Amino acid sequence: MANITLKVQGMTCDGCVRSVKKVLEPISGVKNVNVSLDQGQVAIEYDDKSATKEDFKSAIEDAGFDVLS
Repeated sequence: MANITLKVQGMTCDGCVRSVKKVLEPISGVKNVNVSLDQGQVAIEYDDKSATKEDFKSAIEDAGFDVLS
């Protein structure tokens, strides 16, 4: 398992947190998603043979948020 933390801009409420979780959890290989509204970031535990940072970035951006890192 691998871990990655991404800075996400544009999250302003618990609905945003749920939206980010909703788009990340179905991605193949994702085991755990922890979104922090206060810190503006998402920590993802995943199988790096099944998913990549670009998969996560695309999903988050498609949901209307910006990934800074």
